[in-house]
Amino acid sequence: MTALHGSWVAWLALPLLVAGCSGGEDAADAGGATLVRGVTDSEIVLGTYTDLSGPTAIWGVGATNGARMRLDEVNAAGGVHGRQIRYVVEDMSYQLPKAMQAYNKLVNRDKIFGMLLAVGTPMNNAIMPQQFAAGVPNLFPISGGRQMVEPFHRLKFAQRGIYYNEVRAAVRYFVEQEGKRNICIIHHDSEYGQEIVDATEEQAAALGMEVVARAAHKPTESEFTAAVLRLKQAGCDLVTMATVHRDTILVLDTAHKMGWEGVAWVGNNAAYGQVIADCKGCDGYYVFVHMAKIYPDDEKSPAVQAWWDGYVARYDAEPDLAAMEGYRAADLTVLALERAGRDLTVDTLVAALESIADYRDIFGHRLSFSPENHEGVHESVLSQVRDGRFVVLAESVTY
Repeated sequence: MTALHGSWVAWLALPLLVAGCSGGEDAADAGGATLVRGVTDSEIVLGTYTDLSGPTAIWGVGATNGARMRLDEVNAAGGVHGRQIRYVVEDMSYQLPKAMQAYNKLVNRDKIFGMLLAVGTPMNNAIMPQQFAAGVPNLFPISGGRQMVEPFHRLKFAQRGIYYNEVRAAVRYFVEQEGKRNICIIHHDSEYGQEIVDATEEQAAALGMEVVARAAHKPTESEFTAAVLRLKQAGCDLVTMATVHRDTILVLDTAHKMGWEGVAWVGNNAAYGQVIADCKGCDGYYVFVHMAKIYPDDEKSPAVQAWWDGYVARYDAEPDLAAMEGYRAADLTVLALERAGRDLTVDTLVAALESIADYRDIFGHRLSFSPENHEGVHESVLSQVRDGRFVVLAESVTY
């Protein structure tokens, strides 16, 4: 074992050791009464490690803004069963060491009851084992990785589309509805990329087809001429994309400059942001997501208009998809806390979340949970970039 590897093992093990010394979820006070970490007579403490200053800050800032908006509404109305909700947010700049440090503080110093909206697939994957050993639920992380729901764990709850499911839905839709025949993939050389590769290949096989070409790249790459040319020469007419904002724009702009037409470039919720719609070369890009972006001139229900106006007044910015996701995550959490009752424990919270079988958010999207399924989202929205905005083409798309 190298010295570097050994230091990482020690770093990753530290929170687990500290958490193990704390005695898990419950402890007893001097009088023998049971105490629940993060829950007092007047307060419930929730927390998150997130990205407020790094490459995914577009998600971290919007999601925590949306969550605070909903939690402050609840607190102003008296809280939940007489308790105020305190939300502790730690910036980790999308860096795993900082995320581990933030986790350690949240669980062992702030004594949070639940983790709400933690950002990042690698961060969640590294931290969840320690977090669950400490008895802290992982509520609605900002990640579409399958590990957010698989393998099943009673403390995992998701409300975002799983990349794997979105990509399988995409392949099936474009083959069956649009007649695409030459399926290809451009992807990060990473766990995220492999998830999209698996989804594409497995859905193609289910349809009696094969992937005809693949092109992998590092997340930091900025030159895509050779990769796009390889896909073009393979005759691809459907390309699933394991990319995020920057490389999505670079890939699509490269194809645009080549004059390559007649191909459906399809992404997932990791590559859905207005910065992509603003890119001239990105016109025509398709994306499967769990929620559809709202624009200022869209017709809105009274509830959504009030939410929109309140967000703009509070943050002096238009709410994006991340803000919608954060607001909904907080609303789901509040609903579960209300159902759990005054005698709040992790067990009563889990049971309450599992009882939410017919939830519809203010934006019109449906979620459901059960004792056997904590995934929440079971359908996707198909959108396409047209003239600088995402236009919804189909709703409730599944595979």
